[in-house]
Amino acid sequence: MKWAWVVLVVVAVGFFVLRSRPAKGVMSVTAADMKQLMNDKRQTAGMQFIDVREPSEYRGGHAQGFKNIPLGQLKNHLGELERDQPVVVMCHSGARSTQAARMLAKQGFKDVRNVRGGMMAWGSRR
Repeated sequence: MKWAWVVLVVVAVGFFVLRSRPAKGVMSVTAADMKQLMNDKRQTAGMQFIDVREPSEYRGGHAQGFKNIPLGQLKNHLGELERDQPVVVMCHSGARSTQAARMLAKQGFKDVRNVRGGMMAWGSRR
């Protein structure tokens, strides 16, 4: 019976590790690096910035330049995004934006970047 718990824990940890790894075609960026990049308008020209939190979270504070498209509605808004332009996604902690980034990469977006740590990391570096 003890081995069953060990197997269960190993499977759960393995699942978590696999789900939190960036998907192929997704780059993970720090909030500090993203802030620095956003200071150079030439480098960010054409980039698409998406905050995948819920509207109430977004209204409570968001990074300037990020458009609110909640994760649950992102698939319905793919037509509003350019697949050949870089997309940067962010959420509260990085979990939902990781899901969003994976989905965008699977949908054929070529350059997808996920802000690691989300707004929690963004706010701590103001």
